[in-house]
Amino acid sequence: MNQNFIPEAINNFNVYWGDAHRLIGISGEVELPDFEAMTETLQGSGIAGEVDDPITGHFKAMQMTIPFSNLFDSIDPLLNTTEALLITLRGSLQVTDKSTNATDYVPVKIVMRGKCVKYTPGKVDAGKKTEAEIQLEIAYIKIAINKVAQVELDKLNLTYKLNGVDLLEKVKSQI
Repeated sequence: MNQNFIPEAINNFNVYWGDAHRLIGISGEVELPDFEAMTETLQGSGIAGEVDDPITGHFKAMQMTIPFSNLFDSIDPLLNTTEALLITLRGSLQVTDKSTNATDYVPVKIVMRGKCVKYTPGKVDAGKKTEAEIQLEIAYIKIAINKVAQVELDKLNLTYKLNGVDLLEKVKSQI
């Protein structure tokens, strides 16, 4: 992102699945998955104690939650565990230009592929939202800000890119 911009907030966003079908019934917040590295503990002679060293490109299970204000009839494709879901979040990041103090906007796009591992239908109460949600196990994620891919992780294809550089390229060439 341009170094002259100060990121402020996501001005707004939409959630899409499959071929750009907008999800209806989304509430105001989508929880993105954590990138928690798998580690191996180094210890032994010449090392003063233990060090948990991250294994490059290997991450623990990654899950995301999509909340819905209410139950709706088009949720069934999201629950099909025989096919991976393609989920895309498209948003607009509000920024301040440091040189002019003007407000501007840059696109944010987060693409994820995964399968439903949990469905919570929510609760039923007169005059209230059901607050249903689904939880997905993520096998692929790509985060782009201002049309530049910042991070891309494809667990099933042994790919881990930061700013377009695949940190596993050398590993793949050796196996």
